[in-house]
Amino acid sequence: MSLIVREITAADVENVVATEAACFHQPWNRAAVESAISGFGFCGLVAEEDGVFCGYLLGLCIFETAEVCRIAVRQTCRGRGVGGRILNCFLETAKQRNAEQVFLEVRVSNASAISLYKSRGFEISRIREKYYENVEDAFEMLKRL
Repeated sequence: MSLIVREITAADVENVVATEAACFHQPWNRAAVESAISGFGFCGLVAEEDGVFCGYLLGLCIFETAEVCRIAVRQTCRGRGVGGRILNCFLETAKQRNAEQVFLEVRVSNASAISLYKSRGFEISRIREKYYENVEDAFEMLKRL
C-alpha cells in the first residue's frame, strides 16, 4: 500500500467534514472547514492510501508561528502511522514557510495524541483549564523548529 500526503483541495471538504463528525465531540461544520481552507496563512494536508482518504491536518503558518488546528485519522486507517506522516509533512511545510515554532492544544485525556506530539519534539508549555466544553483541560504544546 502506498500512503501519500498532499495539499488539501476544495474537493476534500466532504471527507474532512465526515471525518470531523466521526472523530470530534465538537466537529467543525462545512462552513468552518471551507472558511479555514480559504483563510490567510492556511496550510492543510490530506493523507491518502491507494487513493482512499485516510486523514487530514488543518493548520496555519503565519509569520514565525505555525499552529496545528485540527488533525484526524479515520478509524479504519489508525495504527499505521498516518497521523505521524501528516504531522511530519506539516512540520516540514512550516519550516519552509519560515516558522520558528509550532503550537497546538490537545485534551489532557488524549494519551495517544500526546504521545505522537511528544515523539515529534513537542513539549507541554502550559495547561489551559476547562478549555474543552468548559469541562476538560487542554495541554498547550510547543515545538521549536
